[in-house]
Amino acid sequence: MRILIISDTHGSHRNLDKVLDRIGKIDMLLHMGDVEGGEYYIEQTAGCPVHIVSGNNDFFADLPDEQELRIGKYRIFMTHGHYYYVSMDTRRLKKEARKRKAQIVMYGHTHRPDIDLEDDVIAINPGSLSYPRQPGRQGTYIIMDINEDGVAEFTLNYV
Repeated sequence: MRILIISDTHGSHRNLDKVLDRIGKIDMLLHMGDVEGGEYYIEQTAGCPVHIVSGNNDFFADLPDEQELRIGKYRIFMTHGHYYYVSMDTRRLKKEARKRKAQIVMYGHTHRPDIDLEDDVIAINPGSLSYPRQPGRQGTYIIMDINEDGVAEFTLNYV
């Protein structure tokens, strides 16, 4: 199973279109919020099931603040992250994930990518496709592949 994880597109879809053309078929798309009205475009363009949570700039969107879902053997907690002060660190976020019995927590908000595999909870931030803030300022996304043994592997990619 191949899953595209993105965040913080802020209504700009140019890089999303490039990524979808580049990576080919995906089985699912997960968006960590700040779509700013782009949810319908993303759902129609992806060609697969799409899960989107609301970000701090999605004022009038009819999107859930958070989602929990199961992908393979993993329980996943999706949030934009701003309610958990992720700009400072991920301690509160991981604590909430543990409370929800999630093995993986995915978030956005910081516009900086991160794949944190060090704790009992894996924390994934795909960064921003449209307005990156990490050095080099290149749009980022993460591909989550579930291998034949059911194990998730994460790859950070640049637009």
